[in-house]
Amino acid sequence: MSSRERQRLVEESGRIIAQGSKSFRFASQIFGEQTRERSWLLYAWCRACDDVTDGQTLGHDAVSPDDPADRIAFLKTTTAAALAGKPTGLAAFDAFAAVAAECGIPPDLAADHLAGFARDATGWTPSDEEALLSYCYQVAGAVGVMMAHVMGVSAAERDTLDRAADLGIAFQLANIARDVVDDAKVGRRYLPDDWLAEEGLAGADLQDPSHRPALARIARRLATLADRYRLSSKVGAARLPFRSRWAVLAAARIYGAVAERAVALGDKAWDRRISIPRREKFGLVLMALVDSLRTPQQVSREGLWTRAPG
Repeated sequence: MSSRERQRLVEESGRIIAQGSKSFRFASQIFGEQTRERSWLLYAWCRACDDVTDGQTLGHDAVSPDDPADRIAFLKTTTAAALAGKPTGLAAFDAFAAVAAECGIPPDLAADHLAGFARDATGWTPSDEEALLSYCYQVAGAVGVMMAHVMGVSAAERDTLDRAADLGIAFQLANIARDVVDDAKVGRRYLPDDWLAEEGLAGADLQDPSHRPALARIARRLATLADRYRLSSKVGAARLPFRSRWAVLAAARIYGAVAERAVALGDKAWDRRISIPRREKFGLVLMALVDSLRTPQQVSREGLWTRAPG
């Protein structure tokens, strides 16, 4: 790939992330230039996969597609072509090919990520916490592992990669807590069957405002679970170069604030979409700077969901 073509892909990926994830783009500014560009290239592909699966544009205005299986087949075929070195003519997929080649991202991580979207395409719902966590790994934890490769972590550093997956899982748990009602509007549900049964919500319409107190308790449960994975991730982040460590901890602070806000709002958490104002993000970035200069609490991963050996 020529330097001019790569630069074009970086610019297009920067445009995509600016519209698709203000929080991730905000944190990515802390990276060194090369790592920042590579993170944008990776994000562009992840965003495209999500948008194609959900029939949305840059994370907005999701609808239930009429052809979900065809969409997943397209993602798998186009991703495989890109990783095989074949230009696809689609910026997001060519961007992924570039960053995968530069950073040695294993193809099985792309397959893990696409498996999460395949679940969405079938209308899958989790039966229990184990199933929820496996899904969170696929749609976000696998991205955490890919991002670790972008930041220079080798495939041999298994514990660090697993802790990178932990941060992705924490992010997704926060997203699920924030988006319970919005997901229900498009026929999606990521709350485990057994959790709902415990709250008397088995088979319930989660859009019904009368269920908000129960959903608030579940959101608190999700946030508590996310905290366990976020705490583990800090151990891995401490092994990264300084700017990467700071950026990762900033993202952890910002996404952690989403979960905290959902808990604090209680049954009003879904009156409008939770977002973290830019000024508050600056404060969280400064807190992350302090975090990055401290030795994190050394915590074991025992008892945490762990991806299969690869």
